[in-house]
Parts: sequence; C-alpha cells; structure tokens
Amino acid sequence: MKKLILLCAMLLTTSVSLVHSTTERLQSKKDIRTVVLTTTPQMHCENCENKIKGNIRFERGVKTIKTSVSDQTVTIQYDANKTTVDRLLKAFPKFGYEARQLKEEEKSKKNEN
Repeated sequence: MKKLILLCAMLLTTSVSLVHSTTERLQSKKDIRTVVLTTTPQMHCENCENKIKGNIRFERGVKTIKTSVSDQTVTIQYDANKTTVDRLLKAFPKFGYEARQLKEEEKSKKNEN
C-alpha cells in the first residue's frame, strides 16, 4: 500500500511538472520580425559589412543580420519580445554609424561620388 501511494505521488509530481513546462513554452513563443535599414555613412566594402554585423549581433534579441553593399541595406531578424526597432537603431551610433528604417516601397540609393 505504501508503495502504491508513493508511486501515485511521484506520477502526480511528474504530471504537474510536465504541464508547467509545456505552459511556459507556449507563453514564451517568439515573435520574430524583420526590419530593413540603411546606414550613414554608407557601406562601401566588406569591412563595413563586417563592422556592422560584428557589433549588431551582440544586441539582445537579434537572430540574423544580412548586409548588402550594392543595395545599401542591413536586414535584421529579431525577437520582438526582446528588442524593438528603436533599440536596434540606437545601437548603430555606438560604432560610428547612423541608421534609419526603410519603408517597404523605398530603396536606398548609393552615392555615386
């Protein structure tokens, strides 16, 4: 009888634990979003791209970063539960750039100096 009660108590504890962990996973569902930015000064080489990628990757919530010198864009996928576009924009001056968000219909134009 004691073994049966002990077994039931263990099963109950395990079930409660499983329900709790499942609930946590459902509540912490990631909200992955994408933002396209352009920078000032403009990127002109691979070193510029690497500088941006190397610094932005440490910002909280950043998942992926893609840069394009030809399009003058920085595309960032981020977890909206951990950061915002405004926070990402504020990270650029830390390493010598200014950034602004591009609208969907807008394309950045490379300076032809």
